[in-house]
Amino acid sequence: MDQLFKKRNQELKEFSTWLKRHKPKAKKEVPDNIFKQCDACHQSIPYFTLVENDYVCPHCGNHMKISARQRIRDLVDEGSWREYFQRDISKNIEDFPGYDQKLQKAKMSTGMNEAVICGIGQIDHQKVVLCIMDSRFMMGSMGKVVGEKICKGVELAIRKKLPLIISCTSGGARMQEGIDSLMQMAKVSSALKRFSNLGGFYITLLTHPTTGGVSASFAMLGDIIIAEPHALVGFAGKRVIEKTMKQELPEGFQTAEFLLDKGFIDMIVERKDLKKVFSDLLRMHGGRS
Repeated sequence: MDQLFKKRNQELKEFSTWLKRHKPKAKKEVPDNIFKQCDACHQSIPYFTLVENDYVCPHCGNHMKISARQRIRDLVDEGSWREYFQRDISKNIEDFPGYDQKLQKAKMSTGMNEAVICGIGQIDHQKVVLCIMDSRFMMGSMGKVVGEKICKGVELAIRKKLPLIISCTSGGARMQEGIDSLMQMAKVSSALKRFSNLGGFYITLLTHPTTGGVSASFAMLGDIIIAEPHALVGFAGKRVIEKTMKQELPEGFQTAEFLLDKGFIDMIVERKDLKKVFSDLLRMHGGRS
């Protein structure tokens, strides 16, 4: 009899284990990707509301990161965009461990070949060369090909006699490429100097975040420098600066609002108004169709 009970208990135990493994998962009351949490106020926002509001939080006005292609759709007249230099792709020139895998992952997740897209489009029927950086591709880091594409964009503006807009977002230089990455700061700055000497009109748009080598070079060289609200703009991080200087930094340091107050940028423009502001500036400076 004891053996029968033991056998029965063993069977029940095995059946209970089987049930746990094959128990159907309970359906979620709210499916994934219906809501997104704001990075600033942490409110949950329905995705359709976020899309309608151009990825700006309706609760606190936080301007969330958007892709380069979304930025192009926001700024450029429909059907007027033509992309250039699509075949320029970064290579692991320093044989840096794991860099090939990171590049492949960035390409697969973004559908882009690099952290910047360059081309010609029209803003209210006014032709302009645009170079749009994307923080989703390795944090918008500036490698050799990023610098070369932007230089080609500057040369394209010179050749076509068009104004230039660069939308900046970056975590800094791409360490996997060493000195080849760092030299892009001087290379792009030199190209922009030539563009300026020939009478070219250059606008920079600083979006969150614009840091490192990008902020120390072409991001701050525009004839007019515009930033989105609350964008982080700076070279080194706040903690690094505080440890180096051994003093506490002021409230709001490295925000767009702080830089505007100190005269480093010309204006702060909300995302919904950017196209009109660009259009007005281009028209004032002789924009052409």
